[in-house]
Amino acid sequence: MSNKKNAVGMVLLVDDDPGLIEGFRFALEDAGHSVVSAMDAADAKTQCGRCDFAVCLLDVMLGADSGLDLLPQLREMAPQMRIVMVSAESDLETAFAAFEGGAVDYLVKPCSPEQLQIAVARQLELRQLTTRVESLEKQVRQPGDADLDTKSAAMHTAIELAKQVADTDANVLILGENGTGKGVLARAIHRWSKRSAAELVTINCPSLSAELLESELFGHNKGAFTGAVQANAGRVAQAAGGTLFLDEIGDFPLSLQPKLLRFIQDKEYERVGDPVTRKADVRLLAATNADLQSMSKDGRFRQDLYYRLNVISITLPALRERREDIPDLAMRLLQRFAKDYARPARGFSDEAITLMQRHDWPGNVRELQNAVERAVILTPEETIGSAALGLAAASDSAAAPSLIGSDISLEELERLHLTQVLERSETLDSAARTLGIDASTLYRKRKAYGLG
Repeated sequence: MSNKKNAVGMVLLVDDDPGLIEGFRFALEDAGHSVVSAMDAADAKTQCGRCDFAVCLLDVMLGADSGLDLLPQLREMAPQMRIVMVSAESDLETAFAAFEGGAVDYLVKPCSPEQLQIAVARQLELRQLTTRVESLEKQVRQPGDADLDTKSAAMHTAIELAKQVADTDANVLILGENGTGKGVLARAIHRWSKRSAAELVTINCPSLSAELLESELFGHNKGAFTGAVQANAGRVAQAAGGTLFLDEIGDFPLSLQPKLLRFIQDKEYERVGDPVTRKADVRLLAATNADLQSMSKDGRFRQDLYYRLNVISITLPALRERREDIPDLAMRLLQRFAKDYARPARGFSDEAITLMQRHDWPGNVRELQNAVERAVILTPEETIGSAALGLAAASDSAAAPSLIGSDISLEELERLHLTQVLERSETLDSAARTLGIDASTLYRKRKAYGLG
């Protein structure tokens, strides 16, 4: 029995039995899946950090390691990966522990190839369904022009410039700190452009390795590399006639920059493993919080690519530089979350408004969104008070140590900032959103700084 039609994504197989790995690999690859194996916890975490796996088959016993102990670590690193626990024992207590830890299914060895294929296919289908639902919800909640309403002169200047260049095909570089709304502005530029009927395709540059990014961007042929079990047209082809948005372009690998430069200049590219030159009519938008000009001078970013990207640059002010917008932004967020969560919140107390306007918002609009969402969920009344925002400790300047004039390294400053954000965040996902990084990056930084 073959389930090739259901093959979508990669499978991580974690087991310390080479014979079982070989048997499972044969059954899964026969069904059209791409399989990467790991024989211990350390290797599993390494592989999980390298690829976006759709499903993980995780053995309960891994020699000296415990699959149950590894389970929450993998869940933290890859929240979207669906983890199926595998055990040689039909133990109800172990099964309960696995499900409590976040596993989505439990298989008992030995299992036939058909059973294995069906179990993996089911999880892949569920992941596809979840992704589709999230995509539809995102479309329903897509920010409109109202989210760009502003009383700030600096923000107004940025928006007017965006409207002025939207209907051209000029490359636009959107600058600003993490969480300032660069993605929102990119979507608005596409919506205002003559390409709005076509697709806006987004790639988050730091989320993929150089090898995967090239494949994701330009596509690949079947068999172009290990795991390429089917052809991939790539995001450039998907964006043909529309707009390609490269988020966090400062993290675009230096080794790939010549290929991106060539595409920008000539609209030509090749898929990985395919010598055929293709063309695509794509408008390019890029965003970054990095200083590309300094990076280009230091050799960390190609200068010619910087000039091609920076035809028009638009800088978004930090939220602390547009405090007059905070009450209206917070109110729009409150209305959105109150509807999403069916909560009674209708407004903020005067103290809450004052607190929000005094807070420096290092995470900018994204941090404000997180604070309001949390407050809406936790407040059973119509009026949200200041305590529900969880900002008092962060806003108490008298209690916070001053770093001005201190002999402190940039590394130590980052560690302190990570510590503060983690302490006031309900979950690691919310901390990652506040910091403007993905969960796997936060996981690595926590380990590097010994924060958990």
